[in-house]
Amino acid sequence: MHIPEIPNLIHYAIPFFIITIIIEVILTVKVKLDEYEFKDARTSITMGLGNVAIGLFTKGITLSLFYLVYNFFHLFEIPFVWWAWVVLLFAEDFCYYWFHRISHESRLFWASHVVHHSSKKYNLSTALRQTWSGGFYTFIFWFPLILIGFHPVMVLVQMSISLIYQYWIHTELIHKMPKWFEAVFNTPSHHRVHHATNPQYLDRNHAGIFIIWDKLFGTFEPEIEQPIYGLVTNIETYNPIKIAFVEWYFMFRDFFTSKTSLSNKFKYLMKPPGWKHDGTSILSTDLRNKWKENKKANV
Repeated sequence: MHIPEIPNLIHYAIPFFIITIIIEVILTVKVKLDEYEFKDARTSITMGLGNVAIGLFTKGITLSLFYLVYNFFHLFEIPFVWWAWVVLLFAEDFCYYWFHRISHESRLFWASHVVHHSSKKYNLSTALRQTWSGGFYTFIFWFPLILIGFHPVMVLVQMSISLIYQYWIHTELIHKMPKWFEAVFNTPSHHRVHHATNPQYLDRNHAGIFIIWDKLFGTFEPEIEQPIYGLVTNIETYNPIKIAFVEWYFMFRDFFTSKTSLSNKFKYLMKPPGWKHDGTSILSTDLRNKWKENKKANV
């Protein structure tokens, strides 16, 4: 099979990221007449640069493991042709949906993903607030594509395309896209919901490129009231090191210090964020259900 040489798309996108962030700052201050939180943006950009630097290593690991699996077994020999890229566009997005959803439903994956939700602001710089640890293990969600027969290089390229697409949806400057676009694709409106801490918005809209998966699997929520961004319990720091690793610390602290059975200790890794072995858990589903009850009572 001929494997074309494809550049690292994320690196080529960096100048575009810089230019558009500058434009957004100007529009936020001059048009929206809002203050721009430069300290928060600086933290997000630092997290993004760290992610790119660490990615030079983790992407090598990922590609090596993809090749290992691909060379051992794959169902079909899928070539580098246009229709394969179209199929991969949807297939990779399907894998991304489940990666993203489970990253909210399992603390082990939330420990790395929480970084992206740690800002109380929502702008293009927030898109750059990326994990420093997720690249070491979250690639497992894309193994099915390799087993089907998509070449490892194709999968990594499509993963990069998905990440670049999701950059522009991190803004409040775009209210709504055309209805047909909102019905099919992930948009700023849909993704603002995902970053919100309003009870009805918690763990909704896990889409990458296509919002259709959320509608199909019951995790879609339209944007109605103004989103409040951040975490249910915010980290309250601009320190990149703390943001990158604080949830890992809390998770392992619960694992090692909780006076409970070994099986319950492992549940601190696999259960949703907020789970406790003593029955005092307050999960996002609990907060959503309470909001629904209050809404019914006030009707």
